[in-house]
Amino acid sequence: MKICLLCIGNKMPDWVVAGTNEYRRRLQADVKLSLLEIPLAKRTKGVTINTCLAQEGAAMMASLSREDYVVSMEVHGKRFDTPALAERINYFKSDGRSIKFLIGGPDGLAVDCQSRANESWSLSNLTLPHPIARILLLEQLYRGFSILKGHPYHRV
Repeated sequence: MKICLLCIGNKMPDWVVAGTNEYRRRLQADVKLSLLEIPLAKRTKGVTINTCLAQEGAAMMASLSREDYVVSMEVHGKRFDTPALAERINYFKSDGRSIKFLIGGPDGLAVDCQSRANESWSLSNLTLPHPIARILLLEQLYRGFSILKGHPYHRV
């Protein structure tokens, strides 16, 4: 199974890189994981948030193909408990799908990206900083795969 995190923002703090790398390492036995970072659009005086979102969205859309199954990560997306997330992962595994998760920047995702998504998921009712969303998503994916394998990582 292939999973790609397509994220707005690069030059992450060391703690984000370390957290991301930790879960990438843990997931390597279960999934071929990639992380594609798209730089934030330059936010300057006279440039609107909508212009920045459109630039970021165009770059994200250019990284997607027709065959990609796309899941946008959004505050108002579908919420899962961890066992249900594991079931969803199992479905994707049995279906043979590769997934691209879209994680927006500080201003969220462009409308085009939201429209392109096959599904929209939420990690929390809280608005999370996009660097934390990366780590949290990877941890939950790892937890879901652990449940599927009967690994004791997940405890109720």
